[in-house]
Amino acid sequence: MSESQDASPYLIRNAVPTDIGVLRDVYRRSSLANEGDRMNLLANPDALELSDVAVNQGRTRVAIADGRIVGFSASFVARGIIELEDLFVDPEWTRRGVGRQLVLDLVAIARTRHIRRVEVTANKHALDFYRKAGFVFDGDIDTRFGAADRMHRDVELV
Repeated sequence: MSESQDASPYLIRNAVPTDIGVLRDVYRRSSLANEGDRMNLLANPDALELSDVAVNQGRTRVAIADGRIVGFSASFVARGIIELEDLFVDPEWTRRGVGRQLVLDLVAIARTRHIRRVEVTANKHALDFYRKAGFVFDGDIDTRFGAADRMHRDVELV
């Protein structure tokens, strides 16, 4: 079965404003779950606050399992590409394919919009995930908390 035909065990839908409290909780717990980022984030508590802008603009997708949100992604279109702005998975649900399904969902969205590329700025601890999800390295970029990798995944239009 090809990746585009994989059946997802997760329901993926657009986020709605009533989801924001759960999304903020997933965002905070997921962010703090990485020991490499924890000290910087705790020293900069504003970085642990998830804005509701992407949800209100219809740019956030949520993955649902067992009746609850277990992960989400936020993206936007710019310069003819989709920028993956956020991808967070509830720490209790990591390594269960949630992130992969959210990436596949974004690729499917890109395909329907005839967009040929998805790009992301990847934290160092997420590089293996993004490589396994089909992203390739483009170069380094400076962020608020240090160097990160710019990566892309080309989308085959069918």
